[in-house]
Amino acid sequence: MTSPSATAPDTRPLGSAAAGTPSGTRRGTEFEGTVTVLTRQAVADDVVSLELAASSGEPLPVWQPGAHIDVVLPTGATRQYSLCGPVGDTAHWRVAVLREPDGRGGSQWIHDHVEEGGELRVRGPRNNFPLRPATRYLFVGGGIGITPLLPMIAEADAAMAEWSLLYGGRTPSSMAFLPELEGHGERVTVRPQDKHGLLDLAGFLGDPDPSTLVYCCGPAGLIDAVEAHCADWPTGALNIERFAAAAVRQPADDTAEQPIEVELRASGTTVTVPPGLSVLKAVEQAGVPVLSSCEEGICGSCETSVLEGEVDHRDSLLTEDERAANDTMLICVSRARGGRLVLDL
Repeated sequence: MTSPSATAPDTRPLGSAAAGTPSGTRRGTEFEGTVTVLTRQAVADDVVSLELAASSGEPLPVWQPGAHIDVVLPTGATRQYSLCGPVGDTAHWRVAVLREPDGRGGSQWIHDHVEEGGELRVRGPRNNFPLRPATRYLFVGGGIGITPLLPMIAEADAAMAEWSLLYGGRTPSSMAFLPELEGHGERVTVRPQDKHGLLDLAGFLGDPDPSTLVYCCGPAGLIDAVEAHCADWPTGALNIERFAAAAVRQPADDTAEQPIEVELRASGTTVTVPPGLSVLKAVEQAGVPVLSSCEEGICGSCETSVLEGEVDHRDSLLTEDERAANDTMLICVSRARGGRLVLDL
């Protein structure tokens, strides 16, 4: 997931999200425990919506638009799903899951095994895709990518910001939550591909506008196309969230594929990481616990502070500004230039 930091407009407060609450950061207060599935509802072809509540009956943590939770499956896999219900509801969380036959099995397990009354292990919420203040928003959603945009739209609407949504999918029946969006009238443009072809991104996005932020979530092809259309927009105007890692950034030279030495300063140990082994795995093998999840450089769970050394960033999450700062890295995929790193672990 990627949520570029912004130098673009910052002119209209958007409630607590604009105030920079902990849940709007990557290290907010997190819940880890068991939730009960209150309802399971088919909301589109191969998409089920799950309403969750803490099994203990206690309130769930507050969250802000763009947040997601980790679902820790009995198989050992962990998957991330965007929260897409009302932000202010601390009694329930809602997620929607698309069955992905060609995926890694997590969504299929949920579709095949999760029923009303059942329980799931979850942790979070965390937010790598925060909604920032602006006077105008353009939202672009593709397929299940509509889920993080739903609470953003509600937040923008409540703040009386100007906004529009362009929502695409293969067919109308494959597009979730259409009834919820109907109430927004002409602000929402629904364009199933079987009737309208590819989304008219040029017409929707228009020319670069310094008062506007663009938020996009969906398939890689859609995100790539939106990135291309926004190439001339102000830095930080485009905010995207990926469900899958982008193409791995190739190292500038072959030194990045050499063994690297990683000092874990807080633990007082140093590990050697050979090519083909991630820094995360090397750290875990050294007995140093690290929170991790996707291991693809998109969820941000393993983001670690860098104390010394130059990072070879290979993730799909950090912004260009964050990469340039060289003070943090996703150790599941990124490595080092120069052969050595010192991490705050």
